[in-house]
Amino acid sequence: MEGDSYGLGMGEFSEVEEKDIPEVLPMMAVRDVVVFNYMIIPLFVGRPASVSAIQEALTKDKLILLTTQKESAIDEPGPDDVYQVGMVCMIMRTLKLPDGRLKVLVQALHKARIEETLQQDPFFMTRIKLLEEKEGKGDPVEIEALMRTVREKTEKILSLKGIMSAELMAILNDIDEPGRLADLVVSNLRLKTEESQSVLETIDAIERLRKIADFLHKELEVSTMQAKIQSEAKEEMGRTQREYFLREQLQALKKELGEIDDKTQEIDELREKLTKTKMPAKVKDESLKQLKRLDMMHPDSSEAALIRTYLEWILDLPWKKSSKDRLDLKNAKKVLDADHYGLDKIKERILEYLAVRKLNKSTKGPILCFVGPPGVGKTSLGQSIARAMGRKFHRLSLGGMRDEAEIRGHRRTYIGAMPGRIIQGLKTTGTNNPVFMMDEIDKVGSDYRGDPSSALLEILDPEQNFAFSDHYLNMPFDLSKVMFITTANMSDTIPSPLLDRMEVIRLSGYTLEEKVVIARRYLLPRQIKENGIRKKHLKLNDETLNYIITHYTREAGLRGLERKIGSICRKVARKIAEGAKGPYVISSRTLSKYLGPPDFLPEAELDTIDQPGLATGLAWTEVGGEILYIEVSLFKGKGGLTMTGQLGDVMKESGQAAMSVCRSRLSKLGLDENYFDDIDVHIHVPAGAIPKDGPSAGVTIATALYSALSGRKIKNDLAMTGEITLRGRVLPIGGLKEKALAALRANIKTIIIPEHNRKDLVEIPKELRNKLKFIPVKNIDQILAKAFV
Repeated sequence: MEGDSYGLGMGEFSEVEEKDIPEVLPMMAVRDVVVFNYMIIPLFVGRPASVSAIQEALTKDKLILLTTQKESAIDEPGPDDVYQVGMVCMIMRTLKLPDGRLKVLVQALHKARIEETLQQDPFFMTRIKLLEEKEGKGDPVEIEALMRTVREKTEKILSLKGIMSAELMAILNDIDEPGRLADLVVSNLRLKTEESQSVLETIDAIERLRKIADFLHKELEVSTMQAKIQSEAKEEMGRTQREYFLREQLQALKKELGEIDDKTQEIDELREKLTKTKMPAKVKDESLKQLKRLDMMHPDSSEAALIRTYLEWILDLPWKKSSKDRLDLKNAKKVLDADHYGLDKIKERILEYLAVRKLNKSTKGPILCFVGPPGVGKTSLGQSIARAMGRKFHRLSLGGMRDEAEIRGHRRTYIGAMPGRIIQGLKTTGTNNPVFMMDEIDKVGSDYRGDPSSALLEILDPEQNFAFSDHYLNMPFDLSKVMFITTANMSDTIPSPLLDRMEVIRLSGYTLEEKVVIARRYLLPRQIKENGIRKKHLKLNDETLNYIITHYTREAGLRGLERKIGSICRKVARKIAEGAKGPYVISSRTLSKYLGPPDFLPEAELDTIDQPGLATGLAWTEVGGEILYIEVSLFKGKGGLTMTGQLGDVMKESGQAAMSVCRSRLSKLGLDENYFDDIDVHIHVPAGAIPKDGPSAGVTIATALYSALSGRKIKNDLAMTGEITLRGRVLPIGGLKEKALAALRANIKTIIIPEHNRKDLVEIPKELRNKLKFIPVKNIDQILAKAFV
């Protein structure tokens, strides 16, 4: 049928004698409906073949054979695609619609069988054989009882559906022919096409009526159940839950009809996926158990949604899916060298791991901790390691994290529960052996919601993480294949048990020469590309880069340097956009036009150490090494000690210790033992707005105080670091490489260090050692012998 029928019914029929029906008729295939005797039905005709068949019938006797398609989806059916038994119909009325289709009203006249298809194009012409109705023989009482049964069941069904009317029952009661009653009832039942066609092809009227009685019995059960569901649903849910009631009704009907509903299909799909997915046996058993629970729940319940989400997480996790490591050491070294300049110690550690992995496939992933100031390439180094090894990379920021559930996940009893960030990261990468970088591990917090750093103890322990249990999954997941890399600016704030589980590799910063090379190879090309200019538009030589580093930045990393280069590129980009051609050659003399006056003047700073009481110290901070200037003034007073510059308690104690050391050496200076009774000492450490603390300024304070007492100047290209005791001994310090880099940035050539730090000189690059003179000392007297002009 061309579209849906818009009404089925019985009417007053045109009497057409059997002898008036020709043997050859045009045939039209209809979809989704079976036409029965005595029916008047409207059809919407749109297919070219169907329109041609209608037009052929109208030019002759208005008779046409209607047969039902076996598959309604076929647009151009052939002789084998239609049922062989159909109805000869008369076209009563036609109407052409605006969209080109025809609306046709037809009346069914006589049942017929297709004997032969004579023509297929442009429409079907068939030779037919009319089928005579067999009234059937049987007990009149049985026939009457069967007809009454059909009428009563029809009445009950119509009553349950609320469409019962006196006129309709009057029509049913007036029909006394079994075949006609069967055709009237079946035309108004919602039967499948195959079932309706089987009724049509039943010639015996009594047998046809029996079939209708069976169908009515089934329909009555469905209608009764529907009415029961409606009644129960209304009692339980009320008006406000109408949508839920409709879904309940639909599910119950599908269940009674034996059809597969969406829930059954979903359960089958989940079971198939669980069977195919590779996972540990314990995980699979638990998943199937949860699937069984889901199968017994209503699909719209809140708990069903939780279990469904849980099973989806189980299926999405890479339980046994790993990426293949690239174990070519030469290629790995090439990738690491291409992405980063220097950092030899870290590269060597990665290549060592790959070498061990090549020899022992079952080795566990290392847990590395990169400690260094900002901008030295800790995070980007993790990406390069993943690329060199052929692994997926995932980054997780731990800065400011205070909730333990961020790591371990939420328990499924909570609304909105989900796995922790570790499991989420593994789902994102799709493999169980990615390079997993945890940034800012030194900035993890804790509060009433738990301590994330304690949760990390299990994850970052190779002896425990093979069975990591996330609260949401509540099943062990093997993290032993994951290569964990953490980053921190300082290791002091990392809890000791956590720090003990990691292999700490320190990135101190870059020398001037390294920064020039990195700027040339990486920073300048990147900024040229990001700002839309070309290499030919901008010329920056190494001397200019050197000047930018020394006069416009003072940092261990490279972020400030890249910002300055980016600022130059933006100004050049503006000129190019305004129509200038370039190239623009930037020199140290023209640099101020692009970056303004220099932020730092190392030469001028050294010139300030030109009078007694001034000394240069070295300090370590979480952003790298720094220069520390100590100033001491003496004036008449009552023996007081004042220390300013926002100093911490440790540094104040270092000042007091330095004071005591100098008191014990007054005789060497030719001063009276009561000298300090009549003077006040003021020690100041610029800049006053920056908090300062630590013991390594002790020797610097003592030397500056001794300089003020003796009136001798300290060398302006000399800096020192070390903790001092009351006996004048110099104790070791940390962060020697960072302090050496800070001295080099300030154009200082000589550094006095504790004797115990001599062993740390091997950690300093050879090119850096060649530019600096290190003087190891054991006590303050050795410093005083070397420090003065």
